[in-house]
Amino acid sequence: MTLQGRTSVSMGSSFRRWARRWAIVGGMAAVVAIGLTQAAVAETGPHRARLARDLAARLQAGSNQVGEIIVDGDAAKIERLARRYGLVVKRYLERGAVVELNGGQLDALSQDPEVDHLSSDLPVHSTAAEWVEATGADQLWQGLDGVPGLTGRGVGVAVIDSGIANHPALRGRVVASEDFTSSRGRGVDQYGHGTHVAGIIAGSDRQSGFSGMAPGANLINLRVLGTDGSGKTSDVIDAVDWAVAHRRQLNIRVINLSLGHPVMESYRDDPLCQAVERAVRAGIVVVAAAGNLGETEDGQRIIGGIESPGNSPWAITVGAVDTNGTPQRSDDSRPAWSSQGPTYLDSVIKPDLAAPGRRIVSLGIPGSALWNDLPGRQTYESGGRTYLRLSGTSQAAAVTSGAVALLLQARPGLQPLDVRLALQYSATSVPHETVLSVGAGDINVAAAVLLVTRGSVDLQTIIGGEVVTASAAAFVQEEVAKAGKTRAKNIIWTDNIIWTDNIIWTDNIIWTDNIIWTNNIIWTNNIIWTNNIIWTDNIIWTDNIIWTDNIIWTDNIIWTDNIIWTDSTTID
Repeated sequence: MTLQGRTSVSMGSSFRRWARRWAIVGGMAAVVAIGLTQAAVAETGPHRARLARDLAARLQAGSNQVGEIIVDGDAAKIERLARRYGLVVKRYLERGAVVELNGGQLDALSQDPEVDHLSSDLPVHSTAAEWVEATGADQLWQGLDGVPGLTGRGVGVAVIDSGIANHPALRGRVVASEDFTSSRGRGVDQYGHGTHVAGIIAGSDRQSGFSGMAPGANLINLRVLGTDGSGKTSDVIDAVDWAVAHRRQLNIRVINLSLGHPVMESYRDDPLCQAVERAVRAGIVVVAAAGNLGETEDGQRIIGGIESPGNSPWAITVGAVDTNGTPQRSDDSRPAWSSQGPTYLDSVIKPDLAAPGRRIVSLGIPGSALWNDLPGRQTYESGGRTYLRLSGTSQAAAVTSGAVALLLQARPGLQPLDVRLALQYSATSVPHETVLSVGAGDINVAAAVLLVTRGSVDLQTIIGGEVVTASAAAFVQEEVAKAGKTRAKNIIWTDNIIWTDNIIWTDNIIWTDNIIWTNNIIWTNNIIWTNNIIWTDNIIWTDNIIWTDNIIWTDNIIWTDNIIWTDSTTID
Protein backbone atom coordinates (compact mmCIF):
# COMPACT_ATOMS: atom_id res chain seq x y z
CA MET A 1 0.00 0.00 0.00
CA THR A 2 1.03 3.55 -0.47
CA LEU A 3 1.79 5.54 2.61
CA GLN A 4 0.63 9.09 2.43
CA GLY A 5 2.15 11.84 4.51
CA ARG A 6 -0.24 13.77 6.67
CA THR A 7 0.04 17.15 4.97
CA SER A 8 -3.42 18.07 3.83
CA VAL A 9 -2.20 19.91 0.75
CA SER A 10 -0.65 16.74 -0.68
CA MET A 11 -3.77 14.61 -0.71
CA GLY A 12 -4.93 13.87 -4.25
CA SER A 13 -8.51 13.87 -5.47
CA SER A 14 -8.46 10.13 -6.16
CA PHE A 15 -7.52 9.46 -2.53
CA ARG A 16 -10.39 11.68 -1.38
CA ARG A 17 -12.84 9.84 -3.62
CA TRP A 18 -11.63 6.56 -2.14
CA ALA A 19 -12.10 7.96 1.36
CA ARG A 20 -15.66 8.95 0.53
CA ARG A 21 -16.46 5.45 -0.70
CA TRP A 22 -15.35 3.54 2.39
CA ALA A 23 -15.18 5.88 5.36
CA ILE A 24 -18.61 7.44 4.99
CA VAL A 25 -20.74 4.72 3.50
CA GLY A 26 -19.15 1.62 4.92
CA GLY A 27 -16.31 2.58 7.24
CA MET A 28 -18.12 3.01 10.50
CA ALA A 29 -20.38 0.05 9.90
CA ALA A 30 -17.46 -1.78 11.48
CA VAL A 31 -18.36 -0.24 14.84
CA VAL A 32 -21.57 -2.26 14.73
CA ALA A 33 -20.34 -5.23 12.75
CA ILE A 34 -16.65 -5.30 13.53
CA GLY A 35 -15.85 -8.47 11.66
CA LEU A 36 -18.07 -7.96 8.62
CA THR A 37 -15.41 -6.98 6.11
CA GLN A 38 -12.91 -9.60 7.12
CA ALA A 39 -15.53 -12.22 6.52
CA ALA A 40 -16.31 -10.85 3.06
CA VAL A 41 -14.54 -13.65 1.24
CA ALA A 42 -16.72 -16.74 1.19
CA GLU A 43 -14.96 -19.75 2.58
CA THR A 44 -14.42 -22.35 -0.10
CA GLY A 45 -12.43 -24.85 1.92
CA PRO A 46 -11.46 -25.92 5.40
CA HIS A 47 -9.19 -22.93 5.84
CA ARG A 48 -9.10 -19.34 4.57
CA ALA A 49 -6.51 -16.87 5.78
CA ARG A 50 -7.62 -13.46 6.97
CA LEU A 51 -7.27 -11.06 4.05
CA ALA A 52 -6.81 -7.32 3.86
CA ARG A 53 -9.93 -5.69 2.42
CA ASP A 54 -8.36 -4.94 -0.95
CA LEU A 55 -7.12 -8.53 -1.30
CA ALA A 56 -10.56 -9.88 -0.39
CA ALA A 57 -12.11 -7.64 -3.04
CA ARG A 58 -9.53 -8.81 -5.56
CA LEU A 59 -10.43 -12.46 -4.97
CA GLN A 60 -14.16 -11.74 -5.13
CA ALA A 61 -13.69 -9.98 -8.45
CA GLY A 62 -11.76 -12.93 -9.86
CA SER A 63 -8.84 -10.70 -10.80
CA ASN A 64 -5.67 -12.43 -12.03
CA GLN A 65 -3.63 -9.26 -11.67
CA VAL A 66 0.01 -9.70 -10.69
CA GLY A 67 0.86 -7.76 -7.55
CA GLU A 68 2.97 -7.68 -4.42
CA ILE A 69 1.74 -8.69 -0.97
CA ILE A 70 3.29 -9.18 2.47
CA VAL A 71 3.37 -12.70 3.91
CA ASP A 72 4.02 -13.13 7.63
CA GLY A 73 6.50 -15.72 8.91
CA ASP A 74 10.15 -16.64 9.23
CA ALA A 75 12.48 -17.20 6.27
CA ALA A 76 12.00 -20.99 6.29
CA LYS A 77 8.23 -20.66 6.09
CA ILE A 78 8.47 -18.10 3.29
CA GLU A 79 10.76 -20.38 1.32
CA ARG A 80 8.37 -23.32 1.72
CA LEU A 81 5.42 -21.26 0.51
CA ALA A 82 7.42 -19.84 -2.39
CA ARG A 83 8.35 -23.33 -3.60
CA ARG A 84 4.84 -24.68 -3.04
CA TYR A 85 3.09 -21.97 -5.08
CA GLY A 86 5.80 -20.63 -7.36
CA LEU A 87 5.94 -17.24 -5.64
CA VAL A 88 8.63 -14.68 -6.44
CA VAL A 89 10.20 -13.37 -3.22
CA LYS A 90 10.99 -9.71 -3.81
CA ARG A 91 12.50 -8.97 -0.38
CA TYR A 92 12.71 -10.31 3.13
CA LEU A 93 11.54 -8.21 6.09
CA GLU A 94 12.34 -8.50 9.78
CA ARG A 95 9.19 -10.59 10.03
CA GLY A 96 7.88 -11.94 6.75
CA ALA A 97 8.55 -11.06 3.13
CA VAL A 98 7.18 -9.23 0.12
CA VAL A 99 6.18 -11.71 -2.60
CA GLU A 100 4.89 -11.26 -6.12
CA LEU A 101 1.95 -13.39 -7.25
CA ASN A 102 -1.13 -13.49 -9.44
CA GLY A 103 -4.78 -14.02 -8.54
CA GLY A 104 -4.65 -17.78 -8.74
CA GLN A 105 -1.60 -17.97 -6.51
CA LEU A 106 -3.26 -15.57 -4.04
CA ASP A 107 -6.33 -17.80 -3.87
CA ALA A 108 -4.25 -20.94 -3.30
CA LEU A 109 -1.97 -19.25 -0.79
CA SER A 110 -4.93 -17.97 1.22
CA GLN A 111 -6.15 -21.56 1.68
CA ASP A 112 -2.83 -22.93 2.90
CA PRO A 113 -3.03 -24.02 6.56
CA GLU A 114 0.36 -22.42 7.20
CA VAL A 115 -0.96 -18.97 6.27
CA ASP A 116 -2.77 -17.07 9.01
CA HIS A 117 -3.28 -13.72 7.24
CA LEU A 118 -2.16 -11.86 4.12
CA SER A 119 -1.56 -8.14 3.71
CA SER A 120 -0.99 -5.76 0.81
CA ASP A 121 2.25 -3.87 0.31
CA LEU A 122 0.18 -0.71 0.18
CA PRO A 123 1.42 2.60 -1.11
CA VAL A 124 2.03 5.15 1.64
CA HIS A 125 1.94 8.93 1.40
CA SER A 126 3.10 11.84 3.51
CA THR A 127 0.50 13.69 5.59
CA ALA A 128 1.22 17.23 5.55
CA ALA A 129 3.55 30.10 14.33
CA GLU A 130 2.41 30.50 17.35
CA TRP A 131 2.54 26.75 17.66
CA VAL A 132 5.75 26.53 19.76
CA GLU A 133 4.43 28.88 22.43
CA ALA A 134 1.07 27.11 22.38
CA THR A 135 2.73 23.87 23.49
CA GLY A 136 4.79 25.40 26.31
CA ALA A 137 8.07 24.32 24.71
CA ASP A 138 9.54 27.83 24.83
CA GLN A 139 9.17 27.87 28.62
CA LEU A 140 11.13 24.65 28.89
CA TRP A 141 14.03 26.01 26.83
CA GLN A 142 14.56 28.74 29.43
CA GLY A 143 13.93 26.53 32.47
CA LEU A 144 10.66 26.28 34.35
CA ASP A 145 9.91 26.13 38.08
CA GLY A 146 13.21 24.57 39.06
CA VAL A 147 13.50 22.37 35.96
CA PRO A 148 16.72 23.23 34.05
CA GLY A 149 16.47 24.38 30.46
CA LEU A 150 15.55 21.57 28.06
CA THR A 151 16.24 21.25 24.33
CA GLY A 152 15.99 17.49 23.79
CA ARG A 153 19.78 17.32 23.78
CA GLY A 154 21.13 13.87 22.94
CA VAL A 155 17.72 12.30 22.29
CA GLY A 156 17.58 10.57 18.89
CA VAL A 157 14.43 11.04 16.80
CA ALA A 158 14.09 8.85 13.70
CA VAL A 159 12.22 10.72 10.97
CA ILE A 160 10.77 8.12 8.60
CA ASP A 161 9.68 10.27 5.70
CA SER A 162 10.78 11.70 2.35
CA GLY A 163 14.31 12.42 3.54
CA ILE A 164 16.00 15.48 5.03
CA ALA A 165 17.66 18.13 2.87
CA ASN A 166 20.47 20.48 3.80
CA HIS A 167 19.12 23.60 5.50
CA PRO A 168 20.95 26.02 7.80
CA ALA A 169 18.40 25.34 10.55
CA LEU A 170 19.40 21.65 10.62
CA ARG A 171 23.16 22.08 10.65
CA GLY A 172 24.67 19.46 12.95
CA ARG A 173 21.33 17.90 13.78
CA VAL A 174 21.29 14.92 11.35
CA VAL A 175 23.56 12.22 12.77
CA ALA A 176 22.70 9.33 10.42
CA SER A 177 20.94 8.79 7.09
CA GLU A 178 19.61 5.69 5.35
CA ASP A 179 17.60 5.43 2.13
CA PHE A 180 15.05 2.60 1.85
CA THR A 181 13.50 3.66 -1.45
CA SER A 182 14.21 1.94 -4.75
CA SER A 183 16.73 4.66 -5.60
CA ARG A 184 18.81 3.69 -2.55
CA GLY A 185 20.32 7.15 -2.49
CA ARG A 186 21.60 9.21 0.41
CA GLY A 187 18.28 10.17 1.93
CA VAL A 188 18.12 13.55 0.19
CA ASP A 189 14.65 15.09 0.33
CA GLN A 190 13.31 15.97 -3.12
CA TYR A 191 9.70 16.20 -2.01
CA GLY A 192 10.11 18.62 0.91
CA HIS A 193 7.86 16.94 3.45
CA GLY A 194 10.53 15.22 5.55
CA THR A 195 12.57 18.40 5.86
CA HIS A 196 9.49 20.35 6.97
CA VAL A 197 8.77 17.68 9.61
CA ALA A 198 12.42 17.59 10.74
CA GLY A 199 12.43 21.36 11.21
CA ILE A 200 9.38 21.19 13.46
CA ILE A 201 11.05 18.54 15.60
CA ALA A 202 14.59 19.88 15.94
CA GLY A 203 15.28 22.88 13.71
CA SER A 204 17.16 25.93 15.01
CA ASP A 205 18.33 29.06 13.20
CA ARG A 206 19.50 32.04 15.24
CA GLN A 207 19.70 34.27 12.18
CA SER A 208 16.02 33.90 11.34
CA GLY A 209 14.86 33.20 14.89
CA PHE A 210 13.26 29.91 13.90
CA SER A 211 13.20 27.03 16.35
CA GLY A 212 11.56 23.64 16.41
CA MET A 213 10.26 21.92 19.52
CA ALA A 214 13.53 20.25 20.59
CA PRO A 215 16.41 22.15 18.95
CA GLY A 216 19.02 20.01 20.70
CA ALA A 217 17.68 16.63 19.60
CA ASN A 218 19.50 14.43 17.10
CA LEU A 219 17.75 13.48 13.87
CA ILE A 220 18.07 10.11 12.17
CA ASN A 221 17.04 10.49 8.54
CA LEU A 222 15.30 7.34 7.22
CA ARG A 223 13.97 8.01 3.73
CA VAL A 224 11.01 5.91 2.55
CA LEU A 225 9.02 8.34 0.35
CA GLY A 226 9.94 9.36 -3.18
CA THR A 227 9.82 12.65 -5.06
CA ASP A 228 5.99 12.57 -5.19
CA GLY A 229 5.56 11.90 -1.46
CA SER A 230 4.60 8.26 -1.84
CA GLY A 231 6.33 4.98 -1.06
CA LYS A 232 5.80 1.36 -0.05
CA THR A 233 4.65 -0.06 3.25
CA SER A 234 7.49 -2.58 3.17
CA ASP A 235 10.03 0.27 3.01
CA VAL A 236 8.53 1.82 6.11
CA ILE A 237 8.62 -1.52 7.91
CA ASP A 238 12.30 -1.89 7.03
CA ALA A 239 13.00 1.63 8.33
CA VAL A 240 11.20 0.98 11.63
CA ASP A 241 13.14 -2.25 12.16
CA TRP A 242 16.39 -0.48 11.24
CA ALA A 243 15.68 2.09 13.94
CA VAL A 244 15.08 -0.68 16.46
CA ALA A 245 18.33 -2.40 15.50
CA HIS A 246 20.33 0.85 15.84
CA ARG A 247 18.51 2.30 18.85
CA ARG A 248 21.39 1.90 21.29
CA GLN A 249 24.09 3.05 18.88
CA LEU A 250 22.21 6.29 18.04
CA ASN A 251 20.12 6.62 21.20
CA ILE A 252 16.93 6.45 19.14
CA ARG A 253 14.11 7.07 21.63
CA VAL A 254 11.44 8.37 19.23
CA ILE A 255 10.16 7.40 15.78
CA ASN A 256 8.08 9.97 13.87
CA LEU A 257 5.66 8.57 11.29
CA SER A 258 3.97 11.47 9.51
CA LEU A 259 2.61 9.09 6.91
CA GLY A 260 0.14 6.27 6.49
CA HIS A 261 -2.20 4.23 4.35
CA PRO A 262 -5.89 3.33 4.56
CA VAL A 263 -6.86 0.67 7.08
CA MET A 264 -7.38 -2.61 5.21
CA GLU A 265 -7.21 -5.06 8.12
CA SER A 266 -7.09 -5.28 11.88
CA TYR A 267 -4.01 -3.77 13.51
CA ARG A 268 -3.28 -7.29 14.77
CA ASP A 269 -2.66 -8.44 11.18
CA ASP A 270 -1.32 -5.21 9.69
CA PRO A 271 2.45 -5.70 9.21
CA LEU A 272 3.11 -1.98 9.63
CA CYS A 273 1.27 -1.95 12.97
CA GLN A 274 3.22 -5.05 13.97
CA ALA A 275 6.47 -3.18 13.25
CA VAL A 276 5.25 -0.31 15.43
CA GLU A 277 4.56 -2.77 18.25
CA ARG A 278 8.08 -4.21 17.94
CA ALA A 279 9.54 -0.72 18.24
CA VAL A 280 7.49 0.18 21.31
CA ARG A 281 8.32 -3.12 22.99
CA ALA A 282 11.98 -2.25 22.37
CA GLY A 283 11.50 1.00 24.31
CA ILE A 284 10.99 3.47 21.45
CA VAL A 285 8.10 5.94 21.52
CA VAL A 286 6.31 5.82 18.16
CA VAL A 287 4.36 8.94 17.18
CA ALA A 288 1.97 8.59 14.23
CA ALA A 289 -0.19 11.08 12.36
CA ALA A 290 -3.93 10.45 12.59
CA GLY A 291 -4.55 11.36 8.95
CA ASN A 292 -6.40 14.09 7.10
CA LEU A 293 -9.68 12.31 6.47
CA GLY A 294 -11.99 14.20 8.79
CA GLU A 295 -14.38 15.29 6.08
CA THR A 296 -15.15 14.83 2.39
CA GLU A 297 -14.56 17.44 -0.26
CA ASP A 298 -18.21 18.52 -0.02
CA GLY A 299 -17.98 18.94 3.75
CA GLN A 300 -19.56 15.73 5.06
CA ARG A 301 -18.10 14.53 8.33
CA ILE A 302 -16.14 11.28 8.25
CA ILE A 303 -16.07 9.04 11.31
CA GLY A 304 -13.43 6.31 11.45
CA GLY A 305 -10.87 7.98 9.16
CA ILE A 306 -7.78 7.18 11.26
CA GLU A 307 -5.13 5.64 9.02
CA SER A 308 -2.48 2.97 9.56
CA PRO A 309 -0.25 2.92 11.55
CA GLY A 310 -2.20 5.48 13.58
CA ASN A 311 -4.75 2.75 14.25
CA SER A 312 -2.19 0.83 16.31
CA PRO A 313 -2.82 0.92 20.09
CA TRP A 314 0.96 0.98 20.50
CA ALA A 315 1.42 4.28 18.69
CA ILE A 316 0.76 7.74 20.10
CA THR A 317 -1.64 8.91 17.42
CA VAL A 318 -1.94 12.66 16.97
CA GLY A 319 -4.73 14.75 15.51
CA ALA A 320 -4.45 18.44 14.65
CA VAL A 321 -5.62 21.64 16.28
CA ASP A 322 -5.61 25.17 14.93
CA THR A 323 -4.01 27.63 17.37
CA ASN A 324 -5.86 30.50 15.69
CA GLY A 325 -2.71 32.58 15.93
CA THR A 326 -2.48 32.74 19.74
CA PRO A 327 -0.36 30.98 22.39
CA GLN A 328 -3.43 30.30 24.57
CA ARG A 329 -5.05 26.92 24.12
CA SER A 330 -8.46 28.16 25.21
CA ASP A 331 -9.28 29.30 21.67
CA ASP A 332 -7.83 26.26 19.88
CA SER A 333 -10.13 24.36 17.53
CA ARG A 334 -9.96 21.18 15.49
CA PRO A 335 -9.67 21.61 11.72
CA ALA A 336 -12.46 19.67 10.01
CA TRP A 337 -9.93 17.69 7.95
CA SER A 338 -8.20 16.11 10.99
CA SER A 339 -9.18 12.42 11.12
CA GLN A 340 -11.49 11.17 13.85
CA GLY A 341 -11.87 7.79 15.50
CA PRO A 342 -12.64 5.18 16.47
CA THR A 343 -10.50 3.10 14.19
CA TYR A 344 -12.02 1.13 11.35
CA LEU A 345 -12.41 -2.62 12.03
CA ASP A 346 -10.98 -2.58 15.59
CA SER A 347 -12.88 0.38 17.10
CA VAL A 348 -9.83 1.52 19.09
CA ILE A 349 -10.30 5.00 20.52
CA LYS A 350 -8.06 7.34 18.55
CA PRO A 351 -6.47 9.85 18.28
CA ASP A 352 -4.62 9.88 21.59
CA LEU A 353 -3.73 13.57 21.57
CA ALA A 354 -3.95 16.69 19.46
CA ALA A 355 -1.23 19.22 18.65
CA PRO A 356 -0.86 22.32 16.48
CA GLY A 357 -1.12 21.27 12.83
CA ARG A 358 -2.61 24.15 10.84
CA ARG A 359 -0.52 26.76 9.01
CA ILE A 360 2.74 25.58 10.58
CA VAL A 361 5.86 27.40 9.37
CA SER A 362 8.92 25.19 9.04
CA LEU A 363 11.78 24.57 6.65
CA GLY A 364 11.26 24.87 2.92
CA ILE A 365 13.55 23.56 0.20
CA PRO A 366 13.62 25.54 -3.08
CA GLY A 367 13.25 23.16 -6.01
CA SER A 368 11.47 20.47 -4.02
CA ALA A 369 8.04 19.29 -5.18
CA LEU A 370 6.11 20.96 -2.36
CA TRP A 371 8.02 24.21 -2.79
CA ASN A 372 7.25 24.30 -6.51
CA ASP A 373 3.62 23.27 -6.07
CA LEU A 374 2.81 25.78 -3.32
CA PRO A 375 4.30 29.17 -4.18
CA GLY A 376 1.71 30.90 -2.03
CA ARG A 377 2.99 29.10 1.08
CA GLN A 378 6.62 30.18 0.66
CA THR A 379 8.26 32.61 3.09
CA TYR A 380 11.76 34.06 3.17
CA GLU A 381 13.67 35.26 6.19
CA SER A 382 16.85 37.29 6.61
CA GLY A 383 19.85 35.92 4.79
CA GLY A 384 17.69 34.14 2.22
CA ARG A 385 16.43 31.50 4.66
CA THR A 386 13.54 29.61 3.10
CA TYR A 387 10.43 28.46 4.95
CA LEU A 388 7.12 26.90 4.00
CA ARG A 389 3.72 27.05 5.68
CA LEU A 390 1.89 23.69 5.67
CA SER A 391 -1.10 22.13 7.40
CA GLY A 392 -1.78 18.52 8.34
CA THR A 393 -1.57 15.91 11.05
CA SER A 394 1.99 15.35 9.78
CA GLN A 395 2.88 18.62 11.40
CA ALA A 396 0.94 17.77 14.58
CA ALA A 397 2.83 14.47 14.87
CA ALA A 398 6.16 16.28 14.46
CA VAL A 399 5.22 18.75 17.23
CA THR A 400 4.49 15.78 19.48
CA SER A 401 7.74 13.98 18.62
CA GLY A 402 9.66 17.11 19.61
CA ALA A 403 7.69 17.26 22.85
CA VAL A 404 8.58 13.63 23.57
CA ALA A 405 12.29 14.47 23.10
CA LEU A 406 11.98 17.20 25.75
CA LEU A 407 10.26 14.78 28.14
CA LEU A 408 12.94 12.15 27.62
CA GLN A 409 15.73 14.61 28.29
CA ALA A 410 13.99 15.63 31.51
CA ARG A 411 13.44 12.00 32.56
CA PRO A 412 15.56 9.60 30.47
CA GLY A 413 14.19 6.49 32.18
CA LEU A 414 10.64 6.99 30.95
CA GLN A 415 9.21 4.13 28.93
CA PRO A 416 6.73 4.58 26.05
CA LEU A 417 3.69 4.01 28.26
CA ASP A 418 4.99 6.55 30.78
CA VAL A 419 5.39 9.13 28.02
CA ARG A 420 1.88 8.55 26.73
CA LEU A 421 0.44 8.89 30.23
CA ALA A 422 2.32 12.11 30.97
CA LEU A 423 1.22 13.75 27.72
CA GLN A 424 -2.39 12.68 28.10
CA TYR A 425 -2.74 13.50 31.77
CA SER A 426 -1.35 17.00 31.24
CA ALA A 427 -3.31 17.73 28.05
CA THR A 428 -5.90 20.49 27.91
CA SER A 429 -9.44 19.82 26.73
CA VAL A 430 -10.46 21.43 23.44
CA PRO A 431 -13.81 23.22 23.51
CA HIS A 432 -16.66 21.42 21.73
CA GLU A 433 -14.49 18.40 20.92
CA THR A 434 -14.54 14.80 22.16
CA VAL A 435 -12.18 11.90 22.75
CA LEU A 436 -12.93 10.72 19.21
CA SER A 437 -11.68 13.95 17.66
CA VAL A 438 -8.81 15.16 19.86
CA GLY A 439 -8.14 12.28 22.25
CA ALA A 440 -7.12 13.41 25.75
CA GLY A 441 -6.79 16.96 24.44
CA ASP A 442 -4.34 19.63 23.40
CA ILE A 443 -0.68 18.90 24.13
CA ASN A 444 0.96 20.86 26.97
CA VAL A 445 4.57 19.73 27.17
CA ALA A 446 5.48 22.17 29.94
CA ALA A 447 2.87 20.60 32.21
CA ALA A 448 3.96 17.10 31.14
CA VAL A 449 7.59 17.80 32.09
CA LEU A 450 6.56 19.10 35.49
CA LEU A 451 4.46 15.99 36.00
CA VAL A 452 7.33 13.58 35.29
CA THR A 453 9.93 15.56 37.22
CA ARG A 454 7.88 16.61 40.26
CA GLY A 455 5.02 14.12 40.26
CA SER A 456 2.43 16.88 40.17
CA VAL A 457 1.22 19.80 38.08
CA ASP A 458 -0.21 22.73 39.99
CA LEU A 459 0.98 25.87 38.21
CA GLN A 460 -1.52 28.68 37.67
CA THR A 461 0.17 30.01 34.55
CA ILE A 462 1.49 27.19 32.39
CA ILE A 463 0.02 28.96 29.37
CA GLY A 464 -2.10 32.10 29.33
CA GLY A 465 -3.34 31.79 32.90
CA GLU A 466 -4.87 28.36 32.43
CA VAL A 467 -5.15 26.24 35.55
CA VAL A 468 -3.65 22.78 35.22
CA THR A 469 -4.68 19.67 37.15
CA ALA A 470 -3.29 18.97 40.62
CA SER A 471 -1.22 16.12 42.02
CA ALA A 472 -1.63 12.84 40.18
CA ALA A 473 -1.44 10.86 43.40
CA ALA A 474 -4.08 13.01 45.08
CA PHE A 475 -6.22 12.72 41.98
CA VAL A 476 -6.16 8.93 42.15
CA GLN A 477 -6.89 8.89 45.86
CA GLU A 478 -9.83 11.25 45.43
CA GLU A 479 -11.39 9.25 42.58
CA VAL A 480 -10.87 5.96 44.41
CA ALA A 481 -12.59 7.41 47.48
CA LYS A 482 -15.52 8.58 45.37
CA ALA A 483 -15.97 5.10 43.98
CA GLY A 484 -15.84 3.51 47.43
CA LYS A 485 -12.65 1.60 46.70
CA THR A 486 -10.09 0.91 49.40
CA ARG A 487 -7.33 -1.14 47.78
CA ALA A 488 -5.71 1.53 45.61
CA LYS A 489 -2.41 3.19 46.35
CA ASN A 490 -0.60 6.28 45.21
CA ILE A 491 1.08 6.43 41.83
CA ILE A 492 4.73 5.49 42.20
CA TRP A 493 6.47 7.65 39.60
CA THR A 494 9.87 6.13 39.01
CA ASP A 495 11.32 5.10 35.66
CA ASN A 496 8.13 3.15 35.18
CA ILE A 497 4.68 3.84 36.55
CA ILE A 498 3.44 1.12 38.87
CA TRP A 499 -0.31 0.67 38.74
CA THR A 500 -2.26 -1.09 41.51
CA ASP A 501 -5.71 -2.65 41.64
CA ASN A 502 -8.97 -0.82 41.16
CA ILE A 503 -7.66 2.60 40.24
CA ILE A 504 -10.43 4.61 38.63
CA TRP A 505 -9.54 7.27 36.05
CA THR A 506 -11.65 10.21 35.01
CA ASP A 507 -11.19 13.36 32.87
CA ASN A 508 -8.11 12.89 30.73
CA ILE A 509 -6.80 9.50 31.87
CA ILE A 510 -9.03 6.47 31.51
CA TRP A 511 -7.03 3.47 30.44
CA THR A 512 -7.86 -0.16 29.65
CA ASP A 513 -6.58 -2.53 26.98
CA ASN A 514 -4.76 0.21 25.10
CA ILE A 515 -7.90 2.36 24.87
CA ILE A 516 -7.93 5.87 26.30
CA TRP A 517 -11.26 7.27 27.49
CA THR A 518 -12.08 10.82 28.50
CA ASN A 519 -15.02 13.04 29.51
CA ASN A 520 -15.64 11.80 33.05
CA ILE A 521 -16.23 8.15 32.26
CA ILE A 522 -15.23 5.82 35.09
CA TRP A 523 -14.20 2.27 34.17
CA THR A 524 -13.66 -0.76 36.36
CA ASN A 525 -12.56 -4.34 35.78
CA ASN A 526 -14.07 -7.16 33.74
CA ILE A 527 -15.74 -5.21 30.98
CA ILE A 528 -16.12 -7.25 27.80
CA TRP A 529 -16.39 -5.29 24.54
CA THR A 530 -17.74 -6.72 21.32
CA ASN A 531 -18.63 -5.03 18.05
CA ASN A 532 -19.93 -1.52 18.74
CA ILE A 533 -18.48 0.75 21.40
CA ILE A 534 -20.16 4.12 21.60
CA TRP A 535 -20.33 6.26 24.72
CA THR A 536 -21.42 9.58 26.17
CA ASP A 537 -20.31 11.84 29.04
CA ASN A 538 -20.69 11.15 32.74
CA ILE A 539 -21.44 7.45 32.47
CA ILE A 540 -20.21 5.19 35.26
CA TRP A 541 -19.62 1.57 34.27
CA THR A 542 -19.32 -1.29 36.73
CA ASP A 543 -18.05 -4.86 36.60
CA ASN A 544 -19.09 -7.64 34.27
CA ILE A 545 -20.89 -5.60 31.64
CA ILE A 546 -21.18 -7.29 28.25
CA TRP A 547 -22.08 -5.19 25.21
CA THR A 548 -23.81 -6.73 22.23
CA ASP A 549 -25.33 -5.48 18.99
CA ASN A 550 -28.27 -3.19 18.28
CA ILE A 551 -27.68 -0.51 20.88
CA ILE A 552 -29.22 2.84 19.95
CA TRP A 553 -27.42 5.94 21.18
CA THR A 554 -28.64 9.46 21.78
CA ASP A 555 -28.30 12.72 19.83
CA ASN A 556 -30.48 11.28 17.07
CA ILE A 557 -27.86 8.91 15.73
CA ILE A 558 -28.74 5.25 15.24
CA TRP A 559 -25.73 3.04 14.55
CA THR A 560 -26.41 0.51 11.82
CA ASP A 561 -24.67 -0.71 8.69
CA ASN A 562 -24.08 1.61 5.73
CA ILE A 563 -24.73 4.84 7.61
CA ILE A 564 -23.71 8.22 6.24
CA TRP A 565 -22.57 10.04 9.34
CA THR A 566 -23.92 13.54 9.70
CA ASP A 567 -25.37 15.38 12.67
CA SER A 568 -28.90 14.30 13.55
CA THR A 569 -29.23 12.12 10.46
CA THR A 570 -29.99 8.42 10.24
CA ILE A 571 -29.95 6.48 7.00
CA ASP A 572 -30.92 2.84 6.98
